[in-house]
Amino acid sequence: MTIRPERPEEFPAIHRLVEEAFRTAKVSDGKEQDFTDRLRAAGGYIPSLALVAEEEGRLIGHTMLTRTTLRDGTPVLLLAPLSVVLDCRSRGIGAALVREALRKACGREEQAVVLVGDPAYYGRFGFRRSTELGIRNTNGIPDEYVQVLELVPGALAGTHTTIAFEEP
Repeated sequence: MTIRPERPEEFPAIHRLVEEAFRTAKVSDGKEQDFTDRLRAAGGYIPSLALVAEEEGRLIGHTMLTRTTLRDGTPVLLLAPLSVVLDCRSRGIGAALVREALRKACGREEQAVVLVGDPAYYGRFGFRRSTELGIRNTNGIPDEYVQVLELVPGALAGTHTTIAFEEP
């Protein structure tokens, strides 16, 4: 398996991959593939941080980090969505994508990553409730699902702000 940046000619295949992956998700609005397209078209898209997992010429996973800001103006990265095709799950592909995305994010201006996701899954990477770091969400999402990882320890110390997960 190879993890590398996505290519523009792969956007239609990635759209289908995300759609397929979320078809069996516990929580899904059925529009994650469209959200991915909108993130890519928005100003926060960073091509080098939009990654695919490829195996024998087949795209089997995808994730992306896009630039956003907290309400106080602090720049952060949003990890969304994370997708792995059904027949390749439970092989560590999603974890490998997350780890590579986080590795590539280090050293950038943004010193933290936010996401909405399963705390049992993302906790293994060091993500924790955003409220523990003084960040509340304004979307009514249960606090345990809004998570943050400081790429630089202490980067969010003393933060008291909000984040709004808005459609790009």
